[in-house]
Amino acid sequence: MSFTDRLVLWLHIGFAIFTVGPLALAISSTPRYIRRRDVPVLRYLSRITLIFTAGSLLVLIFGVALGQLDHDFSHPWLTAAMTLFVVAIVLLVLIIRDQRRAIKAITPANVAPAAAAAAGDQPGQPGQPDVTEGAEPGPDEPVPAGTGGATLAEHVASVERGRIAGLGGVVNLIWLVILVLMVWQP
Repeated sequence: MSFTDRLVLWLHIGFAIFTVGPLALAISSTPRYIRRRDVPVLRYLSRITLIFTAGSLLVLIFGVALGQLDHDFSHPWLTAAMTLFVVAIVLLVLIIRDQRRAIKAITPANVAPAAAAAAGDQPGQPGQPDVTEGAEPGPDEPVPAGTGGATLAEHVASVERGRIAGLGGVVNLIWLVILVLMVWQP
């Protein structure tokens, strides 16, 4: 194995370690913070997911370069691994979209006006819950009754949380299958 082959292999492995690991962690953490309605952390996790998804493309690029250097494209395990990687990237794009939708649904500026409009009255009137004060219930507190917009936002956030958890599990499983293919090389 030449110096160039070793360099490309180390770059491939390095980018795999330093992009796929944090990416898997960010995706797996997202549903917890959607449930807690922690918008700043969700924005951070969404940014991490976007940056590391783009960075993970370097894993594919160096993998293709390594395959060309070693003339390994005739092996079916390599084709399967690259196909699975492309599927994972497509799923990651869907996860990024769902993260943004969840952030939009639980952002306080979007929830409070929608709740006030759904209630039909201005917040703070007698007999109506005040959605401007304490509009963010804690992680264990229920959404106040009569806040139709908040309930819709909670529903959207809950749907996105489930989609992110499901797609994230599939993506993490794909990473593991690719790892097995790379190590086992049938």
